[in-house]
Amino acid sequence: MQRVIGRWFRLTGAAMATLAALTFFMGSAMNAAAAAEQMIGAPVPWGIGLQEAGGVLKERIHEFNDLVLYIIIAITVFVFILLALVVVKFNARANPVPSKTSHHTGLEIAWTVIPVLILVVIAIPSFRLVYYEDRAREADLTINVQGRQWYWHYEYPDQGGLAFDSRAILAEDINPAAGQIRNLSVDEPLVVPVGANIRVITTGQDVIHSFFVPSLGVQKYTIPGRALETWFRADREGIFYGQCNQICGTNHSMMPIAVRAVPAAEFQAWVEDAKKRLASADAPAVAATALAVAEAPAGTTLQIAEARR
Repeated sequence: MQRVIGRWFRLTGAAMATLAALTFFMGSAMNAAAAAEQMIGAPVPWGIGLQEAGGVLKERIHEFNDLVLYIIIAITVFVFILLALVVVKFNARANPVPSKTSHHTGLEIAWTVIPVLILVVIAIPSFRLVYYEDRAREADLTINVQGRQWYWHYEYPDQGGLAFDSRAILAEDINPAAGQIRNLSVDEPLVVPVGANIRVITTGQDVIHSFFVPSLGVQKYTIPGRALETWFRADREGIFYGQCNQICGTNHSMMPIAVRAVPAAEFQAWVEDAKKRLASADAPAVAATALAVAEAPAGTTLQIAEARR
């Protein structure tokens, strides 16, 4: 019986080692493929692990995730070894007379103190990361983010109050040749300069939404009546995708986020162009809304405003 059990554990160990090796190499190959295709900040088919880091916040999250993973692996291996010893050494055949011991002071102390120490080891970097993500330090740019049903409204108060809406590109309008991704690409991405600390002030217009960009390590709720602060920094050029991950209504899936990081000079050129382009694009709509309000019967102004919103 012991020989059979021992053989089973050896085979199981070999299978686990093989699976771990395959997982590692598959993950490395897929990450390399994703980098080669420049799928920055987007999920990839059969992706394993967290998204590739596009900024310092995500790098800190990776470090904390790795720390917790190593601790979990160590605990799992330790429990597996204990279980194997119990099965092999303390089964009815090998140990026909079981121990009568009911208390052991050393064990009682150990299995109380050790888990507490493990939690302390996890808690300290966890709290440090939470505080690091909370507020921008020496922000280079401030962006106001407002979640709306069902699109995003961005405002750059440092750039003359530049403001615009960002909406999802419908599936039937997606152009893969232009690098657009279904359910993730938008008509007007949020543009930021590379290497700049971006302060983000979030609020909601109607219900609770969530500004979530995994590859930049940023997530913050947008709550009506409250202004919350967070920040991020894109340390490389590219487009980083996210979505509202707070269920906010029937079109919740139509609230993707696209953050485009560009060099500082290109960002300034985009700002100047956006001020002209977006202002001229909004002018007819604003004029039409004003005319509709002026011609509407009494008591219908609110309905028109709601429809425009």
